[in-house]
This record gives sequence, C-alpha cells and structure tokens, in this order.
Amino acid sequence: IGVSAQDPHFSQFFEAPLLRNPSLAGLFEGDIRVQAVYRSQWGSITTPYETGSFNVEYKQPIGKANDFITTGLQILYDRAGATSFTTTNVYPAINYHKSLSDEKTKYLSAGFMGGYVQKRFDRTKITTNSQYDGNGYNPSLPDGETFTQSSFHYWDGSFGLSFNSSIKGSETDHYFVGIAYHHFNRPLNSFYRNPPVELNPKLVVSAGVRFTTSETSFLTVQGDFSQQGNFKEAIGGMTYSLKIGDDYENPDYILHLGSYIRWKDAFIPVVKLDYHPFSLSVSYD
Repeated sequence: IGVSAQDPHFSQFFEAPLLRNPSLAGLFEGDIRVQAVYRSQWGSITTPYETGSFNVEYKQPIGKANDFITTGLQILYDRAGATSFTTTNVYPAINYHKSLSDEKTKYLSAGFMGGYVQKRFDRTKITTNSQYDGNGYNPSLPDGETFTQSSFHYWDGSFGLSFNSSIKGSETDHYFVGIAYHHFNRPLNSFYRNPPVELNPKLVVSAGVRFTTSETSFLTVQGDFSQQGNFKEAIGGMTYSLKIGDDYENPDYILHLGSYIRWKDAFIPVVKLDYHPFSLSVSYD
C-alpha cells in the first residue's frame, strides 16, 4: 500500500507566516505581533480533524545601520481522526533584517526556526483486522501490530531568506519575495524504528504585494508554492481592503474581502475585519 502526506497547512496561510518561512518574522508594522489560527475539517462525516497555530514575534533595532532582529515562537497543534493522532510542534525562531538603504525601504532577511516535535495516538481507540473473529469485532483480541510505543519525538529545523521593499518609496505600498527550506535535518518520522523513515524536506516559495487603489482602499495579492517529496501545492489570491471612518490615515475599521484558490483543490472566500490593534478573519473552503 502506498500513501502520500504533507505537513499541516492552512487556507489562511498568510496568518501563519513562520510556517511559510521563518524569514517572514517581523514583516509587520509595530514591534509585537500575536496570531492564532484554528481549523476544523470533516466534522460532518467523522471525528473532526483539528489544527491550531499560535505565533508571537518581537522586533527590535540592532546596531547602528537601520538593522532589526526579530525573535519569535511558533506552536502548532494537529489532531486527526478517531485515534486522536496528535502532533505538537514548538519552534523558537530568529530573523535578522539587514537594511539595504538609508531610507529603511529595502531589507534582506535571513531566518531560522527549530525545535521539538512530538507525535502520539491513543492505541485503545484503534481497531484492526486481527481483532475480528467469527462473531465480529472482539476488543479482547490483540491488534496484531508490532510497534511498542504510541508516541515519539524528534528535533526539527528550517531556514529561509526573504527580500522586502517599498514601492517607489511609499510608506504603505510594498512587496516581498521569499524562499524557505523546512526539515533540512530530515528527522525520523515513524512509530516503527526499523526501517527508519525520514521526513521529507519541504521547499516553499512565497511572494506578495500590497498597493493603494484609492484614498480609501488597497489590494493585497499573495501566494505560496510548496513541494514536499512528490506532493506539490500552489495557493494564492487577492484581498480588497476598504477603510471605514472619517480619518483615512487612521481608520476606525478596515474591511477585507478576498478569495484564494488552492490549485486543483479548493476555492477559499475570506472575510477579515481590522479594529486596531486587533484583527478577526474567517474563511471556508
């Protein structure tokens, strides 16, 4: 039997920047950013697959050359299926932003993220062919599996580069491009220790641009392409943002309406509301 799999991923990929590329840490206005994402899938036909992401970033100047350094933490939680197959990732991150202009409009960033991963499941909830006799399912029978542990852990790491720049010196219009390489240490990824099964590295290419369309609105376009083993994914789209309030420089609210496409898989409408310094976003595949 052959199977294919990939890392947990979000439709709102832009709300989990460290999972895209650790060098995207710190690419925001202000000094501190905290983000959380929750996803639930397949709840109507089976035990829901639930995934949660939490990240925090702190940016501060360093040296005398308009450089910055961002430290952060990424936590990822994923629980799949009736056996409560659970993966927990805890990744500290660091990103150095090197200024390429005196006006602080162009930066080259290099980021690293690495940490601890644990995978586990509840063996009492699994059923196998070995537990069926002539009368049907018999839970007193052994499951016939040879592994001796229901959890394991490993250390994981990723690094990335990105370039971001304002557009014609604008304070609001800008773009970025980036590339990241995840699981570069190829950690062992199996409850069976023999033969060893390595986790495939993942390459992610990201890009995005924001530009003003009027005094009260702007557009944001962004996307990712990733490849992990034989699995490839392309996701991208556009968000139209409308400023609400009397002061367009500091609006009371910003309403974002967008749509994204995961190629050959899903259409993803997105609605987001900013109420400084908070944002709430909802999407549905």
